Amino acid sequence: MSFERHREDFTVSTDPGRLDVHAIHAFLVTSYWAEGIPRELLERALRNSLCFGLYERGIEGERQVGLARVITDAATYAYLCDVYVLPELRGRGLGTWMMERVMEHPDLQGLRRFSLVTRDAHELYRPFGFTEIASPGGPMEIVRPGIYKSLPHDPELS
Repeated sequence: MSFERHREDFTVSTDPGRLDVHAIHAFLVTSYWAEGIPRELLERALRNSLCFGLYERGIEGERQVGLARVITDAATYAYLCDVYVLPELRGRGLGTWMMERVMEHPDLQGLRRFSLVTRDAHELYRPFGFTEIASPGGPMEIVRPGIYKSLPHDPELS
C-alpha cells in the first residue's frame, strides 16, 4: 500500500510505479555521493528500498523533481540516502516537506536507529532529530569512493 501526501502542485508518494528512473538517474549520476552510478544498479537499489518520490504537477503533466530513499527492515533500523530536490525548486521548503513525510511514514516509527550521511545538509536534518554521531569510536564502515567509475557500464542502458 502506497503512502501519499499532497501540497499545492506537489505530491510525495511511495508508489514504486510512479518512480521515473530516468529522471532519478539523471540527477544521481552527477551527484557527489553517487557519481557515475550505473542505471541497472540504481534500479536494483530502488526496487529494494522504501522510496519517497517528489512530483510536481504542471501544464504538461507530472514530473519527478525529488527523491528520498530509505533502506530499512521496517522494525529496528533505517538508513536515509539519495535525498534531493532539483536545484530550480530549492528554497521553497520542499526538502523539509518531503522529510516530514518520510518521518511520518508508519514503517519508520519506533526504530532503534535511523542514520544518514551528509556532507552539506546537516541543517535540513537537525529539526527531525538527526545529530552527529555521539560516540564516533563505535560506528565502522567500508567506504569505496569512486566505485561506480570502476564498474563495467553499458551505455545503452543509460
